[in-house]
Amino acid sequence: MPALCLLADAYDSLDPTGNITIKWDVRQWTPDGYVAVVAMYNYQQFRHISEPGWQLGWTWAKKEVIWSMVGAQATEQGDCSKFRGNVPHSCKKSPTIVDLLPDTPYNMQISNCCKAGILSTFNQDPASAAAAFQISVALAGASKKTVKLPTKFTLKTPGPGYACGRVMVRRPTMFFTRDGRRATRALMTWEVVCTYSQFLAQKAPSCCVSLSSFYSNTTVNCPICSCGCQNARGSNCKK
Repeated sequence: MPALCLLADAYDSLDPTGNITIKWDVRQWTPDGYVAVVAMYNYQQFRHISEPGWQLGWTWAKKEVIWSMVGAQATEQGDCSKFRGNVPHSCKKSPTIVDLLPDTPYNMQISNCCKAGILSTFNQDPASAAAAFQISVALAGASKKTVKLPTKFTLKTPGPGYACGRVMVRRPTMFFTRDGRRATRALMTWEVVCTYSQFLAQKAPSCCVSLSSFYSNTTVNCPICSCGCQNARGSNCKK
């Protein structure tokens, strides 16, 4: 019988330490929430993100809504019927965010945005290896004690293949003016690391082991994993 592969954590044998890191920096408190800058950094060796670009998702911990965005947009507004007057950008419990296009008006852009979701790697082109957008979150609480971190981050680029880890609180990011004479600090910073796996990207591997002899009149299909399991020692394979 062919060997079976058990799906484990994301692993890429060609780039075992590569990842896409997402940083969420709270820059300002609002009466019922905050304004944050969300940045993505492609630390992979060779795997860039091509058209139609990245899609970033998460699940809110409470009843948060996206009041406004700069540099990106949610794909769906969701049900915002409970709001009167001004309506939030998105009321989805689990929003999906996409990049804006290069011809986006200047007043809707921030640094490293608006590349149609295309993201190079630091190894290939450091100047094009980061993406960012600004998000204003309401109904979130306006202090470190009341803000809850989002959960269940997902990243599609443009298909499946990435698994995102837990959200981790980090030391607040430092920001410097262009002349380097003044530094400011984020009010809160958290981070998510997403790792690519060929085993998440496709149901069957690109290689397989045929169980037919070379003189057989028939061939044996390989619909399931029979080689190249994600664990380097092969301990996730069983007969």
